[in-house]
Amino acid sequence: MEDKAYLWTVIVLLGLGTWLIRFSFLGLIGDKPLPTYFKQMLNYTAVAVLPGLAAPVVLQAPGIGIEPARIISALVILGIGIWTQNMLKSIAAGLVIYFSLHYLMM
Repeated sequence: MEDKAYLWTVIVLLGLGTWLIRFSFLGLIGDKPLPTYFKQMLNYTAVAVLPGLAAPVVLQAPGIGIEPARIISALVILGIGIWTQNMLKSIAAGLVIYFSLHYLMM
């Protein structure tokens, strides 16, 4: 019983925290126009978020730790992304490199 109360307390507090974070941005600003520099910064949101999502998977594979194939693939994705400025090409090349290296290392 105590575990369920603790779990629900954590869930409610996390939900409240999430709501407050979103309200601080969306609720307080409302329909007011955003400053130009702020709109420019929002263009880089995906560029900032995607490496944050990918880095833990690349640097610490679940149950494996550091896997050279993932690190090499990430470096290939980064290089091709910088070279071609095309996200799909870099992801496709990274997948090909990763699965090829993974197959060769097994």
